[in-house]
Amino acid sequence: MFEMEEVHLNSEPLFDDGNEYEFEEDTNDMDSGGEVSNAQPMKGHAPPTVGLEFDSFDQAYDFYNMYGKEQGFGIRVSNSWFRSKRKERYRAKLSCSSAGFKKKSEANNPRPETRTGCPAMIVIRLVDSNRWSIVEVQLEHNHRVSPEIKRFYKSHKKMIIAAKKTQPPSKPVMHMHVIKLYQPAAINSGSNGYLSISRGDGIDSIDHAKYLELKEGDAHALYNYFCRMKLTNPNFFYLMDVDDDGRLRNVFWADARSRADYAYFSDTVAVDSMCLANKFEIPLISFIGINHHGQSVLLGCGFIGHESVEHFVWIFRAWLKCMLDHPPQVIFTDQSKAFQTAISEVFPKAHHCFCAWYIMQRLHEKLGGLKGYEVIKRQLNRSVFNSLKLAEFETSWADMIHRHGLQDNKWLHSLYEDRQMWVPVYLKDTFFAGMILIQESESKSAFFDGYVHKHTCFKEFVDKYDLVLHRKHLKEAMSELESRNLNCELKTRCNFEVQLARVYTKEIFKRFQSEVEGMYSCFNTRQINVNGTIITYIVKERVVTGKEKEVRNYEVLYETSQVDIRCICSLFNYKGYLCRHALNVLNYNGVEEIPRQYILSRWSKDCKRQPLEIPRGSNDVDVHNPAWWHNNLYRRAIPIVEQGARSKDHYKITLHELEELLNKLDLVEDNLSAPENV
Repeated sequence: MFEMEEVHLNSEPLFDDGNEYEFEEDTNDMDSGGEVSNAQPMKGHAPPTVGLEFDSFDQAYDFYNMYGKEQGFGIRVSNSWFRSKRKERYRAKLSCSSAGFKKKSEANNPRPETRTGCPAMIVIRLVDSNRWSIVEVQLEHNHRVSPEIKRFYKSHKKMIIAAKKTQPPSKPVMHMHVIKLYQPAAINSGSNGYLSISRGDGIDSIDHAKYLELKEGDAHALYNYFCRMKLTNPNFFYLMDVDDDGRLRNVFWADARSRADYAYFSDTVAVDSMCLANKFEIPLISFIGINHHGQSVLLGCGFIGHESVEHFVWIFRAWLKCMLDHPPQVIFTDQSKAFQTAISEVFPKAHHCFCAWYIMQRLHEKLGGLKGYEVIKRQLNRSVFNSLKLAEFETSWADMIHRHGLQDNKWLHSLYEDRQMWVPVYLKDTFFAGMILIQESESKSAFFDGYVHKHTCFKEFVDKYDLVLHRKHLKEAMSELESRNLNCELKTRCNFEVQLARVYTKEIFKRFQSEVEGMYSCFNTRQINVNGTIITYIVKERVVTGKEKEVRNYEVLYETSQVDIRCICSLFNYKGYLCRHALNVLNYNGVEEIPRQYILSRWSKDCKRQPLEIPRGSNDVDVHNPAWWHNNLYRRAIPIVEQGARSKDHYKITLHELEELLNKLDLVEDNLSAPENV
């Protein structure tokens, strides 16, 4: 596989041999058969854009040089800035070769002035230890520039010599230029991570026929959006996978907010592939988390050229690299063997589950034509959502299959074979942060639901993308304000309710509050077994399912020394807060406050104020990596923004202090180095 973020731009053969030419001289008088005149202009080379990034100074130079050759001008390094102590270049100005003017010569026959003081240039800057970015661009020249004017420049000689060194003598010299659009590391299909592979290596595990079907204007819209985001959003991350013919196979991107949110909400992630499942025009795939308000948050997204293991591996590795190689604990996908294989390769330690919502959405499509469909649907839902023990599910499912003669139904057979990956009763020991469906009445929607339809094109999606995120962020901001400024209405006199009203966000507290109220539908809590410090209780509850009413028994284990508690309904692992049955047992034992281990910081009002350490189990995180610095500073700045927006006085103080801080940082930058002309 080629490097994901590389765009390869090839021209036709330029020379058949190694003839040398006079540089800085007009070649219009050469015969029409001359090899220079036979050179073909490079096709589709994008102009330099602010925000475009490269792996090295040389790569940035080569890019501008190739662009100059295509347009018909040479380039030179007109200024460089070096760090005073280490003499390390950190900034440079690349200008048209006609920039400035030559020094006056005292020679008897001085050469005529060829420079015009041309303003065309780019300024590049070192943004971390090995990454350069264009920070300023001037495309206009003050002299005629055209690839049809056969003028050869010194800077182009370097390009030809470099190209010749990489080619066998018996073959024509070929130009190949690589533009790094973002991160220097490329993704290799091996399990050991990342590796740079050039086109010449001949390694390509993806079928070239599987690429994104872009319409006119789509590719330009994507490229312009990425460049704009890199300029306005410094920690914006994107990767592009381009095949040998310059066709786009896959794209991935995530903004700074998504990368910062992942640090808080990386426990459970869902891969939203609704557009793939419904055969939408855009093959959109999104990574979704759950924030402290129980809302969906975007953790990155991309377009995928083909629903295959190789393409899924590419997009998963791109996302993992973006998140500093910190995998989630749980990851949800649609039921798919390709997903299953790719997840096991990229996230071998994550608990992979199939999303029950996707499965339930297909009930009518898969079973709607069967006789007795409504009865089958009710029994299937009862088997999936009402089973407290494995034996209950197995018995109920087998009864449904036998009663309706469904032994030969391949779809139901596949669901049963994969039952340990999606049926709640098999997943009780895994924490899901509310992302799992455990009731028939629960529902969910895709993150871009309402904004993307079957015929939305790439360009239209890019145009809507910022609007969608703005509305989602506004919704979170409003929830944040409500949680901080409004007192929750208490509905009981239970200490548990009072305790968590002070801690949890409004939405999560409302969900927990329903469990406190549900304590009053429970009765006859009784002890049935004692084994050392572990006591087993049975709690009866009156349960209403549709029009049916029944009394159900819930088994609760209570460990007295550590005040640990576990209910057979496993609501804490499913949703992240204790159930009514566990609360009843705590109350029965005179425990007046919920134990600390059952109050999760991910649901608290102060969730984003809490300092984050290096992710658990991530010994390879590089704390000297500027991307890690950015994420850390971004997270720590969020509480300042929230406090600063509380009132007009808060706002004035915050704004003043931020301006002072920026002034100090500017002074540090000025003191680091001084310009040096070359």
